[in-house]
Amino acid sequence: MATLPRVFFCSLVMMMVVFSAANPGLSPFFYDASCPQANDIVMSVLERAIAEDPRMAASLLRLHFHDCFVQGCDASILLDKTSGMASEKDAGPNKNSIRGIEVVDEIKAQLEQVCPHTVSCADILALAARDSTVLSGGPHWEVPLGRRDSKTASLKKANTNIPAPNSTIQHLITLFARQGLDEQDLVALSGGHTIGVARCVSFRQRLYNQNGDNQPDATLERAYYNDLKAACPKTGGDNNVSPLDVASPVRFDNTYFKLLLRRKGLLASDEALLTGDVQKTVELVKGYASDEELFFHHFAKSMVKMGNINPLVGLKGEIRHNCHHVN
Repeated sequence: MATLPRVFFCSLVMMMVVFSAANPGLSPFFYDASCPQANDIVMSVLERAIAEDPRMAASLLRLHFHDCFVQGCDASILLDKTSGMASEKDAGPNKNSIRGIEVVDEIKAQLEQVCPHTVSCADILALAARDSTVLSGGPHWEVPLGRRDSKTASLKKANTNIPAPNSTIQHLITLFARQGLDEQDLVALSGGHTIGVARCVSFRQRLYNQNGDNQPDATLERAYYNDLKAACPKTGGDNNVSPLDVASPVRFDNTYFKLLLRRKGLLASDEALLTGDVQKTVELVKGYASDEELFFHHFAKSMVKMGNINPLVGLKGEIRHNCHHVN
């Protein structure tokens, strides 16, 4: 039997994923009548933004993740603080590290010109995450749409629900389970670290232990450890960055998992997938390292699942005119 072309096969798989996993209140066809240009506008802005700054793809993927894990995929992360509400942007996992909001603002401004008060900021985040993945060489999937925007934010939940870079495997599993995500989702979504960078402050504890003897983390390959020390001093340089995937930092592929097997995972939470003594996550890391198609399929499936975390639909929430402020 003839083999289906990869792109065609992936498209079929992603369509099946969406219709088996999508929230009943969401649909990939939600804007077909009210704003048929929505997908094209998002993609056109991202093409330019990522061409100018390839890191932007990872930043927008992370922005969607950090939004969904707080109180659902409702664009609460974009709200500015007010006299009566703290902003999630000031939470520990976000402060001085979230990027891409200006790109979301540009997308929103263009959509408001063409389709006023129609496309939510929450849906923009979901579309931007998908298109950033595609533009980086990763899989395409149909994004279920129809989310509405929240009128509230939660600094507390942002501080407690978003995984820290030094999380243990048990803590990661607990945080993901809290959102209805399982161990396969954990490993697949962690594969988003195949693009992007992390700040020195996020991985310094792996380079300099608390006893002060400067012995390397045993789970770090020695030459890689030395390279990281050069980029991340024991004091200062908190905002120095290193690639999460040192081999192909702007290419969405399965190299992240191959590097884990070579003890070149940057964050402790990355390495925990392999060394945390959980058989399921170890098997998935090895499986994704040897089969990129499997990783792409599971990643797309998990992105749809994550995008379905507590969306506001129907008459709940609102469609913000400006993503930073409640109407």
